[in-house]
Amino acid sequence: MKKAILISITIASIILLFGYYNLMHRDNTNFKGDSTFIYINSSDSIVSILDTINKKIKSPKTFLKAAKRMDYIENIKSGRFNILKGAGNKEIINSLKFNNTPLTVTFNNQERIHDLAGRVSKQILADSVSLLNAFLEKSFLEDNGFNEMNSMSIYIPNSYEFFWNVEPNNFRNRMLEEYNDFWNEDRAKKAKSIDLSKKEVIVLASIVQKESIKLDERPIIAGVYLNRLRKKMRLQADPTVIYSIKSYYNNFDTIIRRVLYRDLKLESPYNTYKIKGLPPGPISMPDISSIDAVLNSRSHDYIFFVADPYNPGYHLFASTLRQHNKNRRVYTRWLNSKKIYR
Repeated sequence: MKKAILISITIASIILLFGYYNLMHRDNTNFKGDSTFIYINSSDSIVSILDTINKKIKSPKTFLKAAKRMDYIENIKSGRFNILKGAGNKEIINSLKFNNTPLTVTFNNQERIHDLAGRVSKQILADSVSLLNAFLEKSFLEDNGFNEMNSMSIYIPNSYEFFWNVEPNNFRNRMLEEYNDFWNEDRAKKAKSIDLSKKEVIVLASIVQKESIKLDERPIIAGVYLNRLRKKMRLQADPTVIYSIKSYYNNFDTIIRRVLYRDLKLESPYNTYKIKGLPPGPISMPDISSIDAVLNSRSHDYIFFVADPYNPGYHLFASTLRQHNKNRRVYTRWLNSKKIYR
């Protein structure tokens, strides 16, 4: 009798253990590859959240049972969670509860703060409107010495690690920290040596970057503009005119290959043919190489330059107006020969 009871208990225990194993540890993944990411927004309904999870698993029924057993349904968190191939319900649920996995957010070459918000919103949970509102929050900008026109100076183009569900304000605050770290003692000293503030360096770098795609030429172009600033000359930078045109017509998708004389008369705080000194903010997001090109500009006596039509991407430099006019005629004849009128 005792032996029969012992056998019954053993069988029952095996059945319970087998049931527990099936519920908690048996492979319940259904995707290709070694792992997959599940993105969860806690503001979504429980139905849509479970639907997102169910697309990655074999048995929604056993997952739901395990989730209730592990109190997951009442404690769902938003985030980006990595699920390994072959994981059972327990491992899946623990990953969903505790392993919010960061991702790499990358941005560069944005023309406006609005474009930056759109670019970042494609990589994290926050939408572009929420990000833009955070970027342009008046109190944040004023407290940190910025304004709407130069707000993009805060965002140094690079790759950064964030959680997918990072709040817009936290994203913005982190980027301000990165900005302050970028401006280390060496860079700050170099900015002071050329009599520019950090924000002014970034504004000038945005112009330099628009002028040349050639990294080796950017320090020379930066030197031209610094020579002009020292001589109290207007910068007369065509990229600022192009930005002014786009801003005036509120059309940043248009492509302008040639600046016309009538364009130089456009009234805009960004038109350096009309204003003295630097524009009030960057005309694009300069990359680090352009910023460093300004901080490490080439010393020379050039004050003019124009595109070299026979050496694509490079420019012809001049120290005198006479030489510059000669170079400009070469470039203008080339434009006309190619029928580039706008």
